[in-house]
Amino acid sequence: MLSYRHAFHAGNHADVLKHFLLVELLDYYNRKDKPWTYIDTHAGAGCYALNGEQAGRNAEHLGGMTRLWNRAELPADLGPYVDAVRQFNPHGRLNFYPGSPALAMTRLRAQDRMRLFELHPADVELLQNTFAAEQARVTVKRADGFNALRGLLPPPSRRAVVLIDPPYEVKDDYRRVVDCLRDALKRFPSGCYALWYPLLARSEARQLPERLAELGAESWLDVRLVVKAPARDGFGMFGSGMFVINPPWVLPERLERVMPWLVRELGEDGSAGFDLEHHIA
Repeated sequence: MLSYRHAFHAGNHADVLKHFLLVELLDYYNRKDKPWTYIDTHAGAGCYALNGEQAGRNAEHLGGMTRLWNRAELPADLGPYVDAVRQFNPHGRLNFYPGSPALAMTRLRAQDRMRLFELHPADVELLQNTFAAEQARVTVKRADGFNALRGLLPPPSRRAVVLIDPPYEVKDDYRRVVDCLRDALKRFPSGCYALWYPLLARSEARQLPERLAELGAESWLDVRLVVKAPARDGFGMFGSGMFVINPPWVLPERLERVMPWLVRELGEDGSAGFDLEHHIA
């Protein structure tokens, strides 16, 4: 939806889960010299000022990245992600939070490529300005990422990490993510697809993990972080999840180490917890 802007939620608990996993995936792909392509279907504005009008309105980062930022000691597995955020805050204060395109850029090598899509006119302009000096490696387009993905698969590199991160403000997004992944797997079965989804009381959100599992991918991982009990009125997000198709084989072990710590640091009440399921062929 063109009304949605991620700046209002920058650096929250969902971003912590999502972006920790994104850094893990790209670092794993960097173990080989072969080039990769990063595709972001809903890229947002790229980077967010946490003291700005939008991010500062609800200051959701206080329940997310700020809790990691202020810790003297972190689990070693979280280090690369937090260090990547520090690159955007060289003076030591958490003033900016990098979105997924900016974080991916910290991993991009000369041989790699990024393809970014965003529909919001203001955000895509910010995104284009952010990557104006990187046009040889980074392409930014105002387009529907669900539709644009089809024309990029398989990529010339034959190695790709695809982040699908829609706002889910309309019910149709729940159908479209499933259809998008089904089509992507037909076109490029070996790609790594990382889908973020919210934990909500609405039926579409509750049914989504099961529908994703029914896609029949041979290797997959589903991790969910709950930070609080669902609201009695049924409104509001109480956590989020990441469904990864073709995840690195090392990822479950890392999550087993990190997720209990995130529950303790980001949890807001006694209902906080995590679930982790995976099948890696």
